[in-house]
Amino acid sequence: MSKDKEHFRIAHREAWIGVALAVFNFIWWFGFAYGLGGKSPSSYHYILGLPAWFFYSCVLGFIVMVVLVTVVVKLWFVEVPFEEEEGEES
Repeated sequence: MSKDKEHFRIAHREAWIGVALAVFNFIWWFGFAYGLGGKSPSSYHYILGLPAWFFYSCVLGFIVMVVLVTVVVKLWFVEVPFEEEEGEES
């Protein structure tokens, strides 16, 4: 397999991983925001002074996504050199 095809294969796989993370983030946010936030405000539970739906969807969701992205980048993303190697000509 040529180097260019290998680079595109890696980029394609990593792009799909990014899409999966974005979809997961949206489902997390939507589930907590509308699942817990669809009630009457008088029945809200509060965590650290924030409504539970906001805390879980925005605060905890952000922390979960930071951890997930960090783990994914360290485990599955690979460094791809874009410079041509010395001695290699087009």
